[in-house]
Amino acid sequence: MEHASAAAAVVDTHGTVTGWSEGARRLTGRPAAEAVGRPARDLLAEPLPPGALTALAGTVVLRHRDGSPVALPVRACPLLDAAGTVTGYAVTADATTGAEPTLAGQAFQQASMSFSVFDTRQRYLRLNDVACQVMGVPEDTLRGRPFPETVEDAEHSQGFLDHLREVTETGRPVHYESFTGEPSGNREHAWNIEMWPVRDPAGDLVGVALAAFDSSEQYWARERLALLNEAAASIGTTLDVVRTAEELIELLVPRYADFASVDLFEWVLGPDERPPLTDGEIALRRVAHGSATPGTPEKAVHLGETDLYPEFSPPAQALRRGRAVVSQAGEPDFMRWVAERNARAPEGAPQRRGVHSLLAVPLRARGTTLGVAVLIRIAHPDDYAADDAVLAEELASRAAVCIDNARRFARERSTALALQNSLLPRGLTGQAAVEVAHRYLPSGSLAGIGGDWFDVIPLSGSRVALVVGDVVGHGIASSATMGRLCTAVRTLADVDLPPDELLTHLDDLVAHLASGEEAVAEVAELGATCLYAVYDPVTRRLALASAGHPAPVVVRPDGTSEVVEMTAGPPLGVGGLPFEATEVELPEGSVVALYTDGLTESRERDVDDATDELRRALTAPADSLETLCDTVLKAVLPEEPGDDVALLVARTRALGADRIATWDIEADPAHVAAARQAATEQLTAWGLEEAAFVTELVVSELVTNAIRYGASPVQLRLIRDRTLICEVSDGSSTSPHLRRAHAFDEGGRGLLLVAQLTERWGSRQTGSGKTIWCEQPLPPDCRMP
Repeated sequence: MEHASAAAAVVDTHGTVTGWSEGARRLTGRPAAEAVGRPARDLLAEPLPPGALTALAGTVVLRHRDGSPVALPVRACPLLDAAGTVTGYAVTADATTGAEPTLAGQAFQQASMSFSVFDTRQRYLRLNDVACQVMGVPEDTLRGRPFPETVEDAEHSQGFLDHLREVTETGRPVHYESFTGEPSGNREHAWNIEMWPVRDPAGDLVGVALAAFDSSEQYWARERLALLNEAAASIGTTLDVVRTAEELIELLVPRYADFASVDLFEWVLGPDERPPLTDGEIALRRVAHGSATPGTPEKAVHLGETDLYPEFSPPAQALRRGRAVVSQAGEPDFMRWVAERNARAPEGAPQRRGVHSLLAVPLRARGTTLGVAVLIRIAHPDDYAADDAVLAEELASRAAVCIDNARRFARERSTALALQNSLLPRGLTGQAAVEVAHRYLPSGSLAGIGGDWFDVIPLSGSRVALVVGDVVGHGIASSATMGRLCTAVRTLADVDLPPDELLTHLDDLVAHLASGEEAVAEVAELGATCLYAVYDPVTRRLALASAGHPAPVVVRPDGTSEVVEMTAGPPLGVGGLPFEATEVELPEGSVVALYTDGLTESRERDVDDATDELRRALTAPADSLETLCDTVLKAVLPEEPGDDVALLVARTRALGADRIATWDIEADPAHVAAARQAATEQLTAWGLEEAAFVTELVVSELVTNAIRYGASPVQLRLIRDRTLICEVSDGSSTSPHLRRAHAFDEGGRGLLLVAQLTERWGSRQTGSGKTIWCEQPLPPDCRMP
């Protein structure tokens, strides 16, 4: 009987146990040596039920070796000798085949959740059908065996055993959740487990019962919700297309895929518009991939490479259908796809050998398909299912919106930067009053390109205008507004207005733009600051005015530096407040630095401290203004500028007395000839005899007009610079203008003659009247450096 699988015993007619099977040992924990020879009633925990002896059948309660009760349905069969005399009884109890005799037992056995009963030594006493399915073996295989012998040595198994012991030791119930695979399969499950003590009628703890509910669906629902919440926080932290794709990969691997990749259409990464999706192979560029294995050995395409996806491939199918495609090992398209990957990159074939499930999901945003994400499972035991496809589509949708936002931002930034660069001066030639160098650094912040700008404008009389401005806001609107203001300043500078008057006109323009009905939505974008300065190399004076802009820093030749003391007027567009001009005299070789607030303003430091750093940086030794610009940016610029930065540095030059000739002319036409003669003699002294003929005609016409139509005093001035400049000033503020003279008119041709003989001409208002000027080109060898 020691090899019998069922629990069986032999009892003689005196009630003594004479036989004991292996099944009985596993059931009661008692070996044959302890049971054979003992009265059968000593093995009972409770008296036999009435009628059991007569019927030779019934439910008896045995006492386990550890003292716990074991209720079993049993049946007895008489044993006869050769004469037919009863010599004993064979008692059997087969729990695997016997039906539960009570309703409660049937409910236990047929329950939809896993029920188990253990003794105080963590040995199996009872299991219901679901528990046997989970364990993958019949109940009689587990009865009497300690729990550790029936499972693998793993962390979750040790945790289960620790909880069983805790209930035994404390006598208190335990509730906990566990996520592990079931012994009978490779699919991972979530279990909601309740353990409680079992006591006998005397109150002594004799066992531990447990109920385990498979809460995998609820667990995965929570995991998916947590993944979506994490995606909202971790995807799209930057407006960078590639980084956004990498964030999606980091979220998916390894928790949701063993390998994942993101491939985008080429146009997403460039300035081109979306082309139509054609039949045949689809070309995509790999921008991100990741693997649970270091080195990403599963990849068949390197980062930055373009790959052609055949029509049968899951990624191509997902792109054409516009929805997720799930593919499993054994399917024809799946096997062809893996074979194609192995042929493309055979070194990764060993890692792809275990691929059993693939999920391809299109990246769609605002009705546009941007690319595809591919998820692959190798070590992960579960295949992708329909609910995984739904989750992947949601994650891909969120990532696609972030990628599209980054694409739009990059395109707008590129457009704004191109627009701004086209409006900023490319070469600052055409003047000799100052030597200049400049830097413009567009902002790298998420706000986009700002509206910082600068300009150097040649004026009459060898003077030069230095301009720096900053438009409020960022993006294309700010760049467009900057272009308007830049053009307006050049137009007003051509009129040769003083700095304060020029800013007044510019302020009126901004107010007009902001009040236009078509620009109501752009009012906030039209606020701006501006600094306008005019340097005269003859007087060595710098006249400047500010509209809400930082004052410039001046470094004199002796190395001293200072911020120009001036009254900053209101920003452009405020209106109703005046602008005040300031004048400073600068020695030749002084350095003037004009800049926008992005250079000195940041959240991490005080503006005054940054301005002091700027002053110190400007006094640092430098072999050129270009080097000085780099030194300033390195010393003053914040580590992460939050705004655009414009820096304009100018070193002043001066025109000496040997290059300027001035004559006061009496308001009498008889003195015109003397003025011509004086101009001719001066040109001879300068070695400019070739320019004498034109100069005589110009001087004659301009002086004659000043005497005839202007007012005293009249003054003639010649300036030898890169051009020959002739200026005639008088006390009248009436501006001259060209007019077409008729055939028989005796006059009216003077300014027309000046305009035809010279390179350019114009007039400007002065404090005492006006000045008419013109410029003649000089041969290269006659120009002053």
